[in-house]
Amino acid sequence: MSTEMQPKTPTVKASEDWFTGDVYFNSYYAGTEPSRTRLNLVRFTPGAHTAWHAHAVGQTLHVTEGLGYVQSRGEALIELRPADTVYTPAGEWHWHGATEDNFMCHLALWEAPTATGEPETVWGDKLVADEYPTK
Repeated sequence: MSTEMQPKTPTVKASEDWFTGDVYFNSYYAGTEPSRTRLNLVRFTPGAHTAWHAHAVGQTLHVTEGLGYVQSRGEALIELRPADTVYTPAGEWHWHGATEDNFMCHLALWEAPTATGEPETVWGDKLVADEYPTK
């Protein structure tokens, strides 16, 4: 097998079921067995963020521009800036998104679980008012 150019994907608006505010993403890579790697570029408009969620095999975020947050349930809020990389372990409930007054873009890297039928991501409730930081 030789080096292979990946197909270009259109920008898609994220589901309102899983995100608050306007969020857009491009799916850059979804490996096929034996690779289970997934890579998306996610763009959050000011104030936009995910619902609580957990990944079967964990997730790594790498911020490319803007300002944002990530927080695991029951843990301290982490501010994110360009070039920051953060890892959330498998099964850990967390959320991430832009600050109230800035865009934030990140690369999201995760793996699909093995052929157990387990979902890659389990989505929970949207954040309540006092969970998202405001000025």
